[in-house]
Amino acid sequence: MILKIMLPQYLIKLLFIGLFILLFFSVRAQQWPVAKAWIWYDAQPWRVGTNFNPSTAINQLEFWQAETFDENTIERELKWSSDLGMNVHRVYLHNLLWEQDAQGFIDRLNVYLSISDLYELKTIFVLLDDVWHPIPKLGEQPTPIPHLHNSGWVQAPGAAILGDLNRHDELETYIKGIITAFADDDRVIMWDLYNEPDNVAKGKGRGALEVNNKKVYSLALLEKAFDWAREVNPSQPLTSGLWKGNSAQWGTFEKLSAIDQFIIEHSDVISFHAYDGSLEKVAEKISELKKYNRPLFCTEYLARSVGNYFETLLPLFKKEKIGAVNWGLVDGKTHTKYPWRSWIIKFTEEPDVWHHDIFRADGTPYSREETNFIKKMLEKQ
Repeated sequence: MILKIMLPQYLIKLLFIGLFILLFFSVRAQQWPVAKAWIWYDAQPWRVGTNFNPSTAINQLEFWQAETFDENTIERELKWSSDLGMNVHRVYLHNLLWEQDAQGFIDRLNVYLSISDLYELKTIFVLLDDVWHPIPKLGEQPTPIPHLHNSGWVQAPGAAILGDLNRHDELETYIKGIITAFADDDRVIMWDLYNEPDNVAKGKGRGALEVNNKKVYSLALLEKAFDWAREVNPSQPLTSGLWKGNSAQWGTFEKLSAIDQFIIEHSDVISFHAYDGSLEKVAEKISELKKYNRPLFCTEYLARSVGNYFETLLPLFKKEKIGAVNWGLVDGKTHTKYPWRSWIIKFTEEPDVWHHDIFRADGTPYSREETNFIKKMLEKQ
């Protein structure tokens, strides 16, 4: 005989709710265990490449909008990168592109990834960015200001959304949608969720457009971005890069800002920027970051005008097997061959020492000696 136990309806509902909560929190993804992060990283070759933006695009929007998506330039310039021996690119996206035409955006990302795959180049996508102009707009982008570093780059999402906590959730479908589309795509090797959170724009009227007390809003959005990405639970690791402060701060958790503490506690792979003017300072940063016992990936470096060179840093990164992604491949509309100080000091001609970038628009190297050095460093062993 089967004994039937009759429970009140409300108890049955409570049991189902409790079971749902238990299952939700038991399977919800968290920061990768250290062992998992190292298994992923040790399976990678030494990753070296560049932050890629085609020379015909002044910013992320001009890169990806249908009217200006330039497949011919993209393929030509990716080949130059591959010819150097590079095997990864870090590439910036923008939430407005998702709002404009989500499926079209996904389709163009697939085209880009297919071209990259032809040249055995993997991709790190960057989803949010606090750098440069706070007011992004779709449509025709501005003409570059002559001799001025990065005159048209735009923040994502920009001040209007970032500075309104009630609007942060507007970005959920963008972040989840992009990551879901490529969550198991081996052409994408890492997700950089937020570039330089709390970088405050200065100069040329941009500062007046910035969010007041930006660090509070950037941290709030950073936290949500990681939560949304974890809900998708992609096969690739998540990161956001440390960029402020010196090596002594980076190696002591208690001295980190609230943003950097969150980054350390939630990134699967620790990424960082290294625009320091000496090899010793970069080596100190690496030494301090090693204390967190996670793989390291430098997602921005190369600033020749302050003494930051391939010739000094690539051997260090290779010795330590640290991923290395410099800023800039081809001189173009971003004008990043000009130094940061071009916002303060007026330039009237090309600088003798380029700040970023490797090639001229016709494929001629800025420095033949430098490209020969890069090729030698990246020769397959």
